[in-house]
Amino acid sequence: MLYSLMDLILKSGTDFASTFERARQAAPEAFDSASIRNLIGGEWVSIGVQQPHMSPVDQSFIIGPTMLSLAQTQDAVDKASKMHVDWAKTSLDDRKSKVAKALELLKEQRDLIALLLLWEIGKPWKLACADVDRCIEGVEWYLEEIDRQMIGRTPLTGPISNIASWNYPLSVLVHAELVQLLAGNAVIAKTPTQGGFHALTLAHAMMARAGLPVTLISGSGAELAPALVSSSDLGALAFVGGRNNGRAAATSLTSLATRHILEQEGLNSWGVWGKPNWSELAAHLTKGFEYAKQRCTAYPRYVVQRNLFPEFLEMYLDVVKGLKFGHPLAVAKPDDDFPELHFGPVISSKKVAELERSFDEAVLRGAVPLYVGSLDDGTFIKGQDRSAYIAPHTVLGPPTTWSIHHSEPFGPLDSIVLAESEAELIAAMNVSNGNLVSSLATDDLALAERVKEESQAFKFGINKPRSRGDKAETFGGRGASWRGCFVGGDLLVQSVTEGEGFLFGNFADGSRYPADA
Repeated sequence: MLYSLMDLILKSGTDFASTFERARQAAPEAFDSASIRNLIGGEWVSIGVQQPHMSPVDQSFIIGPTMLSLAQTQDAVDKASKMHVDWAKTSLDDRKSKVAKALELLKEQRDLIALLLLWEIGKPWKLACADVDRCIEGVEWYLEEIDRQMIGRTPLTGPISNIASWNYPLSVLVHAELVQLLAGNAVIAKTPTQGGFHALTLAHAMMARAGLPVTLISGSGAELAPALVSSSDLGALAFVGGRNNGRAAATSLTSLATRHILEQEGLNSWGVWGKPNWSELAAHLTKGFEYAKQRCTAYPRYVVQRNLFPEFLEMYLDVVKGLKFGHPLAVAKPDDDFPELHFGPVISSKKVAELERSFDEAVLRGAVPLYVGSLDDGTFIKGQDRSAYIAPHTVLGPPTTWSIHHSEPFGPLDSIVLAESEAELIAAMNVSNGNLVSSLATDDLALAERVKEESQAFKFGINKPRSRGDKAETFGGRGASWRGCFVGGDLLVQSVTEGEGFLFGNFADGSRYPADA
């Protein structure tokens, strides 16, 4: 969509200053006039060093997190451990009542939390709302199932430390915490340094008001690892992020026998073979660009049967040319609805530069520059900083020497690989030594089943994409995309409790630890 109109304005009442003031009024205990407090031992405290934060929406400076030292964080872990002792003795009915109350309070603040997410991490309005809604709806399912799930099971011996990436603060991080709390564990969460701390602070203020033993702190993950990863006071570690940080976390564990859930990225692929339904595939690919593919279950790689490439290319170009992106709050009139966008900015201008370097590197090493989108096709406010925005880029035939040939770009940078045989198809889809999801678009269901059997993805879709899922469906990974317990449904509750049976997962030594180990 080409916008030559330069009279777009900010939607009324959505500027960051007004949004922050609303958050401060909603939770004055957690926010003061110019900073964010940390939640330690059940109290919001003004300690630490405040850091500036630049919004990806327009590169304006907004209030950043208040970073703690290692000593301050260890004190927070000590106090969380004491809260854990009391919470583990609390009846399941009382735990359910308090978690249900927290969900009621989160529902009341849903729109404000979503607007904070929009400013902090550039998530368009509908996607930001969906992040909050998935958290609430997912935990509601556990409230219905937890009595059955806790039969014969008890909480862990210490609080659970949660470290997660910035892209889904509610539906991943808060969702996990609330299930952990239902299971009888106190929880500790570290805010992501790249964004999400305002939304998480407001959410945790509601959780604390409901009487839940939650700890929320900010700081450098590397600096705080001795307290948040390897402390002997912890009952478990739950980590969601990239492979480098995940590998460091696993190395920092006091022992691999320590309960841990390490979800890491892999290069997810769509295979295209035989006679796919092109219109159906186009719809899946369009939706796949939501949030600029900044999620662990995005599909940035397409492995296409060579003789299908002309048809695939026609479909694919129609998809990328029809995407809507830009400033998440740019409207023609102040009271217009939020703009309908597939994506806004990526997380930072630094990430844009990284994606552009990766694209240039691929071309320099021999890939074909198949598509380069233009920011002129986006919707922006006149004069705004656009350095954190990037239109879709695509390369054909990336060389194996490409620095991200085996890893996800975490942005709208796609690569297309052509294959002539089933063996080539499988090899190209399995290029990252384990990934979270893969899918195959085809009319040959027998071939699809063979590819599924050989896939290194934990979830495999036939003519449909796969996603993380927050309810009954389990989630995990293979190879380097995962370490530790599988999560989801009964297995999520088992991963954060003690009891009979085995703890299922992708552990480093390939074993299944006894659940009471």
